[in-house]
Amino acid sequence: MTADATVYDPLSASLPQRPLEHVDSYWHATAGPAPPDDGPLNSDIATDIAIIGAGYTGLSCAYTLAHQFGLRAVVLEANHPAWGCSGRNGGFARIALGRLPISRWVGDWGSAIAREMFSEAQEALETVRELIAAANIECDRAPDGYLKIAHSRAHISALEREQRLLLDVCGYRTELVSAAVLRSDYFRGEEAFAALRYPDGFAVHPMKFAHGLLRMAREAGAVVHSRSPVAQWTRAGGQHVLHTPQGAVRARRVVIATNGYSTERLHPALKARLIPVLSNIVVTRPLTDSEQRESNIITSDIMSDTRTVLNYYRRLADGRMLLGSRGPIHESAGNVRRDKLLETLHRKFPALREVTADYCWGGWVALTMDQLPHVHTIEEEPTVSYAIGYNGSGVSAATYAGRRLAQSLMHGAPVYRKIATPLPRVPFPSFRRVGQAIAFGWFRLKDRYGG
Repeated sequence: MTADATVYDPLSASLPQRPLEHVDSYWHATAGPAPPDDGPLNSDIATDIAIIGAGYTGLSCAYTLAHQFGLRAVVLEANHPAWGCSGRNGGFARIALGRLPISRWVGDWGSAIAREMFSEAQEALETVRELIAAANIECDRAPDGYLKIAHSRAHISALEREQRLLLDVCGYRTELVSAAVLRSDYFRGEEAFAALRYPDGFAVHPMKFAHGLLRMAREAGAVVHSRSPVAQWTRAGGQHVLHTPQGAVRARRVVIATNGYSTERLHPALKARLIPVLSNIVVTRPLTDSEQRESNIITSDIMSDTRTVLNYYRRLADGRMLLGSRGPIHESAGNVRRDKLLETLHRKFPALREVTADYCWGGWVALTMDQLPHVHTIEEEPTVSYAIGYNGSGVSAATYAGRRLAQSLMHGAPVYRKIATPLPRVPFPSFRRVGQAIAFGWFRLKDRYGG
């Protein structure tokens, strides 16, 4: 199966005028029927807080507002809930806030702030765990375990340093797994010279998790209008007016929760602030018995390698393999990198050299200049807030950011200082795609020659 032919580029997209269907992904094919939402908005309504976007951020924010504070927020989703990366990602819930490793946290900010950041990242993961347990969300949650795998011998020392920093700075214990133990207890493959195993972190079915958040939000009292794109945003009588094709929402406050699918035409605060990058995922056919025996893939841990342009992968419950990595610079119909992803999978697991793909799709990831998410209320317009820019850590970070933003709006609970700042501006924004191509070329060389 191939990716949906619909093309969307957040750097050039205008405000949406019509809803789009889900991409043809493994998650959409296996999620089961979506829970009901409130359908398209077809009238003019008023609310205290309107939320744009029904992914993890928007649904978590709406649920928290309704469940903790009894506020009936209205969510406007241009397409279907979890249409964007909340329904397309790899399903990796990790201790992560953005993309920077702990060595950068310590080097840039010192041990005290690094410890605080790690604590926030742990709370982000715990938020996902709590929500799954609170509503018994059936999202194929795997047992805990995350393997960060050295793809070359040169990267073993970096894992050893990371292990020391996690213990010395954060009091967090990990296990350094040798290549021999990886082969016997986890999987048999190549590009696996050692691994740092985190005892926390787990896999979920990302669309089933989003479906669970949707149910929770609506049962708590939130309203979620699908197929209701914000086609125009005006102000009247001191309120925001969000116009959809068939209705409008008047709101005292607005939350922007559109992340990687944020068109810059939605609000000036988004202009030249994000670097949307395509990530592609391939899901194979089920492995044969001989392929399973030869590869010995017995772990349910989520896995990623140490490349700058990293690969992330895991075995699915039905015996398939999932692998994701960066996509092309520009999105166009049918240009997902199926062959490149399969080539990477075959290289890592030679026993799977004959395996083929049943699904391949892509989605936009929102990178920021400082590689951190940002949960912020705009100083010049204090009735508009956003939670955005997860840099690939969205399962945990987006869910957490939605909760923290709701809490800060309702009773002033401070958002952690490092992510409570405005989105930094991208220099020379017109050349983002050019810079991205140059950077990816350099990263490929760096990864190839062990840098």
